[in-house]
Amino acid sequence: MTNNLPPGFTLRNAAWTDLEAVTDLIRAVCEADGDPDDAVPASELKSEWEANFNLDTDVWVVTDSTGKVVGYEEFFAHPGHASLQGDGYVHPQFNKMGIGTALLRALDQRARLEMDKAEPDLRVFLRNFMTIGDKDGRALHENEGFKAIRFNWSMRIKLDGPPPAPEFPEGVEIRPFVEADHLYPAYEAIEEAFADHWGHIKPSFEEWKKKRLAPERYHPDLWFVAWHNNEIAGVSICRMRSGIGWVGSLGVRRKWRKQGLGMALLQHSFGEFYKRGETVIGLGVDASNPTGATRLYERAGMHIETEYVCYEKEYRPGREPGEE
Repeated sequence: MTNNLPPGFTLRNAAWTDLEAVTDLIRAVCEADGDPDDAVPASELKSEWEANFNLDTDVWVVTDSTGKVVGYEEFFAHPGHASLQGDGYVHPQFNKMGIGTALLRALDQRARLEMDKAEPDLRVFLRNFMTIGDKDGRALHENEGFKAIRFNWSMRIKLDGPPPAPEFPEGVEIRPFVEADHLYPAYEAIEEAFADHWGHIKPSFEEWKKKRLAPERYHPDLWFVAWHNNEIAGVSICRMRSGIGWVGSLGVRRKWRKQGLGMALLQHSFGEFYKRGETVIGLGVDASNPTGATRLYERAGMHIETEYVCYEKEYRPGREPGEE
């Protein structure tokens, strides 16, 4: 594969010795994009690499003549091998040098290999997200056959005092999370809650567990499960992320919607972060969320910090992944 990089620049598979350099690169890009909270520490990136990626086939870096890492790309295949995901970064000082193009073409080649594993009737596509203002990145993707299809928001709130006390529906209460007893019911509840979200593909319990319980992501004291008798009505899975509180997944099961449970879970999460001295709290949400989550978050006092656009490249038409 030719990559047309400038003399002295090299595209290669990532190695564990690149971990700190890639972390620095991601931080530099996120700071330039105006969303430094989106950068991950080396410990979290390490967990991501261990849980999700084969460095020999799924992760690439570009280095300059001094060996400095100036570009990064990763590839991830969702269950079924048809919904494919990339995530790439080019150092702001090295834009418009062909680095992004080289990385995106490596990603494209990898996606085409993965497509062979998908059932023949499935639609196969590759998606990448970037900030709405990344004109170079957007132009690059459009030149390589991608189309803008969706928008996401990164939202924040800065608490100046204790948030309002949550008001749970009658008979609903938060109980202490006990991993041995509650992990699988929480999985079933959160997957039901997210079943109608755009692009959602239900993972197996083992896949879900591996991701949720990764050491840098798992804060069991920040898993807030709302129960009605012996049934889970909703879940808010929170953690610390890049130095701020983070609501990773907030879901309400269908029959409990429109009763104020989502707001109660959110305010309970805010309150627990506040008790721990965390006053800045964030989350990510699909701007076209069908359950009204964006309106809920705005009513709770959150604001849009950064807007992202999703670009997609379709390799084959067919049945949507996740559909029966």
